[in-house]
Amino acid sequence: MTSKERFMRMYQHKEADRVPIIDGPWAGTFRRWHKEGLPTNVDWTDYFDIDKTAGIGCDISPRYEGKVLEETDEYVIYTTAWGTTQKSFKTEDSTPEFIDFKVKTPEAWEEAKARMTVSDDRIDWNGLKNNYNKWVEEGRWITAGFWFGFDVAHSWMMGTENLLVAMYEEPDMVIDIFNTYLDRCIAHFEKIWDAGYKFDCISWPDDMGYKGTTFFSNEMYREMLKPVHKRAVDWAHNHGIYAHLHSCGDIMSRIDDLVDIGIDALNPLEVKAGMDPLKLKKEYGDKLVLHGGINAVLWDDKDAIIAEIDRLVPILKQNGGYIFSSDHSIPNSVSLDNFKAIIARVKEVGKY
Repeated sequence: MTSKERFMRMYQHKEADRVPIIDGPWAGTFRRWHKEGLPTNVDWTDYFDIDKTAGIGCDISPRYEGKVLEETDEYVIYTTAWGTTQKSFKTEDSTPEFIDFKVKTPEAWEEAKARMTVSDDRIDWNGLKNNYNKWVEEGRWITAGFWFGFDVAHSWMMGTENLLVAMYEEPDMVIDIFNTYLDRCIAHFEKIWDAGYKFDCISWPDDMGYKGTTFFSNEMYREMLKPVHKRAVDWAHNHGIYAHLHSCGDIMSRIDDLVDIGIDALNPLEVKAGMDPLKLKKEYGDKLVLHGGINAVLWDDKDAIIAEIDRLVPILKQNGGYIFSSDHSIPNSVSLDNFKAIIARVKEVGKY
């Protein structure tokens, strides 16, 4: 089967030849694997014979000037198109430190919003022209990368504390932020769709939890964000495609709301934060495609991760509706040998 056929069977809650297998190795993980024997001139998904996907994106940012403010041997400080000032360290696979945010007030948001125009030059038409037909011929599962919601607004524009405070003190502004982001995504992906570049699902990152709980209450979710999520889901379903939500952290208490608005797939099912893949399968397996749920902390221990795969995958794969991956990504602590063993085991226990 092609990857598209495999994914489609999962979204239809039907069995396939095996569960789809995808994941996201860090840059440092690739560097390690190349040192351990992964050829540099081969697509890693071909090397491991796992599934192929493709993503289509667009730029909805305010397009503030991005420039380097300071650079040393250890780090670089720079501004971004979203108006943030960040410090990125040059050590392997580090995460950036956010220093400042331009958009912190209703006035600043109105300025940013006015800059978030809809225009053809925000779409990589050349990339689509050069790659789309190949993606289709290869049978890839093609995803439209939407960009809206709590996670991207706090992570990349306002800052966590600023946005959480604003959700209490400036709720109308926050709701407008959520809706504006989505409006701009829809406007650009309508252009892409109408130009003949079809996709199989929309997906967006909206981390709403951390370890043991959510960032904000379900009541606040229902008032401020759930209607926006539902608009995205409805847009996808009206186009005959699926809606896939990525939300890290413990959001077990929010699953009923996500099912209520018609979310088709949920990722990454972060076990170390408190997510319970088997409980989700038991209670929502006929409604949600479960994607992930394999504890990334275990992947550098071959015996432990193989045991975890044996414990979970035979249950999660039942009646379709499961996509194999880690519950986060693949860190550089995972050897090439370990990953080979993981893939071999999943192909064995994940076949139908």
